[in-house]
Amino acid sequence: MANLKERFSDSMELPPETPQPNVYPLSWHSHTKKLQEVWEAALRENWDPEKLPWDTLDVDSYTWEEREAIAYWWTLLSVFDASAPPVFAEALIKTYEVHEEDPVRKCFFSVTRDEQNHEIMCGLAITKLLGHPDPITYEPKTDLGRRLQKNAKWLYFNGGRYWTGYKQAVPKYDLAVLFSSFLMGEIAAATIFKQMYDNSREAVFKEGFRNIGRDEGRHMAICMAVMERDYPKLNQANKDVVTKQIRAGYLFLSAVLFEPPMEFWDLPSDFIATQREAEEVARMAGFGIPTYEMKLENWRNAMLNLKGVLDRYGIDFPAIPEVGITGKEISDVEMDDIIPVF
Repeated sequence: MANLKERFSDSMELPPETPQPNVYPLSWHSHTKKLQEVWEAALRENWDPEKLPWDTLDVDSYTWEEREAIAYWWTLLSVFDASAPPVFAEALIKTYEVHEEDPVRKCFFSVTRDEQNHEIMCGLAITKLLGHPDPITYEPKTDLGRRLQKNAKWLYFNGGRYWTGYKQAVPKYDLAVLFSSFLMGEIAAATIFKQMYDNSREAVFKEGFRNIGRDEGRHMAICMAVMERDYPKLNQANKDVVTKQIRAGYLFLSAVLFEPPMEFWDLPSDFIATQREAEEVARMAGFGIPTYEMKLENWRNAMLNLKGVLDRYGIDFPAIPEVGITGKEISDVEMDDIIPVF
């Protein structure tokens, strides 16, 4: 039988050029000192959610309604954080495919690891509070718990709709565009986790929020360093995409950082009322969910901070009328258009 395998080495001194994008660069160039510093900080600040003081959490000191309300908030967070590891793993692969410099690859690896920790934290909290490892199949003990489970199922359905669009977006956009979406999430998240740390009384949750908030601050530094490196050479087409992504990111992230806009999220009419009721129960139980007014202020400040960054590079900021910010009108945001942000 003839050997059909092509052997370049039989006829060439050196191999042909490797087709690109190739998944590994086989080089370790380092140009951005700030990113190397952030990577070293990520190594120093690594933490293990399972080693937090879970033994201090006495779930029996809470009523079932309080337990279900607090678990609901962790479920709401996990709609984003449980999908973050694959989202950033996909972005990590892209940094290898485009042969990014070594510190960028390291930083994206650290973000993927951090997001895995955040997902683990959500799972531990939910499991401890409900005595069950799954908020979707858990049997609620109270009327509020039953309504919250309905909310959770709708959130899960909505969150699952973006994955196909995300996988299509990652190869299509430059890293500079992807980073603009990531930065937006990190700015807002760092604020809310600081507030949760300040206002929660349970030791294990405070420690978790302290660690998560520190991680988010590091992610923000990564985004800023890459933007400073890449944005001065951003073309107008990519600037326009960034403007649209900021508006899409606001709509997407509002579900966890503010309240989900009904024109974007497919949710039942009683969703927000039920969520507000649960937040008040959790707040009264010592779980530091920001009030509506605090969330509104957080979002407005996060948007203004981001606007300040984009203004430096001549990038239009979208109108965010929900928090009183004027700008370029973006009205055609679809789920398939967005690059999810965490």
